[in-house]
Amino acid sequence: MEIKSNGTRIHVKQQGSGELALVFLHYYGGSSRTWDGVASELSGRYRIVASDHRGWGDSEAPADGYRIADLAADAEGVIEALGRQRYVLVGHSMGGKVAQFIASRRPSGLEGLVLVAPSPPSPMVLSDEQRATLTGAYQSRESVEYVVDHVLTAKSLDAARREQVIEDSLKAAPQAKAAWPNVAMREDIAEAVASIDVPTIVISGELDQVDRAATLQAELLPRIPHAAMHILPGTGHLSPLEAPAEVARAIARFVGAIEDNTAVCSTPEQVPEKGLDAGWRLRISNPPGPN
Repeated sequence: MEIKSNGTRIHVKQQGSGELALVFLHYYGGSSRTWDGVASELSGRYRIVASDHRGWGDSEAPADGYRIADLAADAEGVIEALGRQRYVLVGHSMGGKVAQFIASRRPSGLEGLVLVAPSPPSPMVLSDEQRATLTGAYQSRESVEYVVDHVLTAKSLDAARREQVIEDSLKAAPQAKAAWPNVAMREDIAEAVASIDVPTIVISGELDQVDRAATLQAELLPRIPHAAMHILPGTGHLSPLEAPAEVARAIARFVGAIEDNTAVCSTPEQVPEKGLDAGWRLRISNPPGPN
């Protein structure tokens, strides 16, 4: 379906049912279908909403408006148009930075935040050469194949998923491809992110070369001190495609804790002195997995 949001036509996929919605935001190079494997594991219990960022997938590609605030306003408009009263944001990489910004605004109805291999809220420091390389990463099939095989993944994707990544990366509008490394990646939203007050989990691939677990521990977790981190063994940056069942299980455990009112640490003042991670894991270690 198509929704006019923030002056831009946004492509949205929905499936499943339930009062609580999971709203998925994809990575730089992806689309709403990046989440298909994860969504299929969760749609028996939750309403699934996955959108294409402007300039990606089947969404409209305006000439400008690709800052984090623009992408956030697009997603907020979709949520409002669909009338979702209760939802959890799930953002991957670039979509994770967008999700952080949305959550920092403390919108009505937001009950939790799932950050999958998220870009940190601080600017990513790159040399001019590195930034130029990133800007050109999705310009040809050969360049996409190299990035997928040598940078983005630690586990081989099956042929269909690999081809999907290549198609999505090449399909995006040139202005969308250029905006992330040259604009949005450079934005500093760290001060805003400190306002996040909902239960939060960070899901990181052990072998992620893009947004490494160590980087997230240094740049993200101190700004969301009540957040827990879950490490996926042997997994790279594209965990929704490399390990969709494992990502879905982590999301299901986390959201189950929210529904059971056992995800109680939602503000820095409530964080135990020993840190949330240990206490959080005890609380959500055994909820039911996805259908």
